[in-house]
Amino acid sequence: MLVSILITFLVVILVLYLINLLPIDGRAKQIARVVVIILGVISLLRYISV
Repeated sequence: MLVSILITFLVVILVLYLINLLPIDGRAKQIARVVVIILGVISLLRYISV
């Protein structure tokens, strides 16, 4: 379980970093960041069975 949580956390950080590299405007980057963070939190909650 701990490994799954760690992998999810690392994937979220990697995707957020890649979003920063995209040549899009700030508003779209902000929306993409929020979506990735929400999906990451949902995934983490699923791993801890809440």
